[in-house]
Amino acid sequence: MLHDLKKNLCTYVLTLLSIAAISGGAIAQTTASLPAFKGDPTQSSVSGLSSGAFMAVQYQVAFSGSVKGAGVVAGGPYYCAGTLGYTAAAICMGMVPFIPPNPSLMLTAAQTFAATGQIDPLSNLEHSHIYVFSGTKDTVVYQQAVDTTVEFFKMAGVAATNVKYVNTLPSGHALITPKFGNSCPANAAPYISHCTVKGQGYDQAGALLTHIYGKLNAPAKTLSGTIVAFNQRAFADASTGMADVAYVYVPKSCTVTGTACKVHVAIHGCEQSAQVVGNEFYTDTGYNNWADTNNLLVLYPQVNASNLPYNPKGCWDWVGYTGPNYAIKSGVQMAAIKAMADHLVSLP
Repeated sequence: MLHDLKKNLCTYVLTLLSIAAISGGAIAQTTASLPAFKGDPTQSSVSGLSSGAFMAVQYQVAFSGSVKGAGVVAGGPYYCAGTLGYTAAAICMGMVPFIPPNPSLMLTAAQTFAATGQIDPLSNLEHSHIYVFSGTKDTVVYQQAVDTTVEFFKMAGVAATNVKYVNTLPSGHALITPKFGNSCPANAAPYISHCTVKGQGYDQAGALLTHIYGKLNAPAKTLSGTIVAFNQRAFADASTGMADVAYVYVPKSCTVTGTACKVHVAIHGCEQSAQVVGNEFYTDTGYNNWADTNNLLVLYPQVNASNLPYNPKGCWDWVGYTGPNYAIKSGVQMAAIKAMADHLVSLP
């Protein structure tokens, strides 16, 4: 009898977890393997804030053959730190007045990497769609650095009409939402803020996704899908600085047999992983609402503060703390993200 009681209790708990996992926008409580769905890896895209924006730039440039576009929120140009590491950070973040990064140097580096096959050919960038954002009140990554990001992409071959630069909103250092987060000018945790433009809340996730993919269905008001917590260690060992667990939003439509889905990689900034801000980045930034109605899987890779040299704030590697290959396809963080993105749409 006691055995039957325990068995029934276990069944009841598992049922509750299952219900939680499939209800609208619920978070699966157990860490699973990264699921796979039908899709096209050449239709993927990427975006990020701050160190996540630097990483998004690296990812777009290195994997331009399969990454359709990028959203860069407060991020500098490709390979800005070069081999100088943190000694170049002040210039790359625009903190030195009247001395912005030099996009010509970054372009030369990218051309060299492409010529040796360490990144995809830069000619792929011609058709990429790049959204770049810099708030006028940002005191972390200043506009002169972000201006250079725009210059770099144009010099690298992105058509001028495919580059959208939003640089007049009086926001601080943050990803911008219509309602959630700090007041617009804030430069503070969780680095998510709400701003208005002409009386309407600014939906940055929607703005960048629409620029990358073109006209999309309106975002869902109520989510139908699931946020899956998965074992990131299967793709990234501890030496990468990446966390044990990462997250992916799976719209219900992507679980329907025959539906083809795309992947958008949303990369958090420093001090913005789930370890620090909980679920706020992967639930409250607006990506999931757009994903839900547009067959879009949203991958939220995670990096935490670690004992790796000089990464006490859990930043993505745009300075070389994981090694000299940090900005090319073989960089450990770059390769891990690409492997996860490709796996998500690996079913035939």
